[in-house]
Amino acid sequence: MALRRALGWSDGEMMRSDAKPCSRLMRHTAGIFSVGGALGFWILCRLHYGPRITIPRSLRWASCGAISVSSTSALLVRLFSPECEPQNIAAYDKPR
Repeated sequence: MALRRALGWSDGEMMRSDAKPCSRLMRHTAGIFSVGGALGFWILCRLHYGPRITIPRSLRWASCGAISVSSTSALLVRLFSPECEPQNIAAYDKPR
């Protein structure tokens, strides 16, 4: 699924064996960005609603931010990371 080959950024080489596999890299990136997305959207909610904010509304915004930002970042890692090129997935990713 990686776009690196289609965009001409890939030389088709294997990554180092001690690098993180694609699935682990995607999982870690999504976890980190979910916290940032929740915090960012919570701040946007506070700015948008001001004194009319409620706890369910702020939790809804935070959860939407966490889901959208984490899934977007995981997709970008999948598309543009050298670890997610097909030859590296076949060599280093263990199916679960």
